[in-house]
Amino acid sequence: MKLVGIAGSLASWKTNVAVHTVLTEARRLDSTVETELIDLRDFEVEFANGNPLAYFNQDTFNVVNKVMLADALVFGTPIYQASITGALKNLLDHLEPDAFKGKVTGMITTGAVEKHFLVAEYQLKPILSYLKGLVPTGNAFIHNDSYNDENEIIDRDAFERMHKLAAEVIQLQKSLG
Repeated sequence: MKLVGIAGSLASWKTNVAVHTVLTEARRLDSTVETELIDLRDFEVEFANGNPLAYFNQDTFNVVNKVMLADALVFGTPIYQASITGALKNLLDHLEPDAFKGKVTGMITTGAVEKHFLVAEYQLKPILSYLKGLVPTGNAFIHNDSYNDENEIIDRDAFERMHKLAAEVIQLQKSLG
């Protein structure tokens, strides 16, 4: 199984760390899981404009294809202005409406306000569902206070939520065959 994590932040490292932690937990739970982290800050994904994928630059082409070739995905985004990042939304806009059919699509969000845990349910989940992704019942919100000054996660409850997300993604994807 190929599990791809997408870190949708172009600024902070917190989301990258959280997605990486979920991928690490997935490998720890099942050593046969192959993982890859796509950090959107490392790519120049062009703005979606309705053109076929072949019209876009190599970074856009490569990132979209890596997402499409994954068996399961974990999407991570910080919450800015009570919303997902524009970079993540732009990537999702490049995909066809059935892009995630037969794929589990986990969600992990980071932010400074506790109430922002709802953004995954009310903004990201509908997009993933529209793309035919199977969204796990659990997702993980990691508050900024869960990190130390070096952007390391120090909150045991946050680790537990990420562990449960990794386990559910693996279990659901395996059940899909």
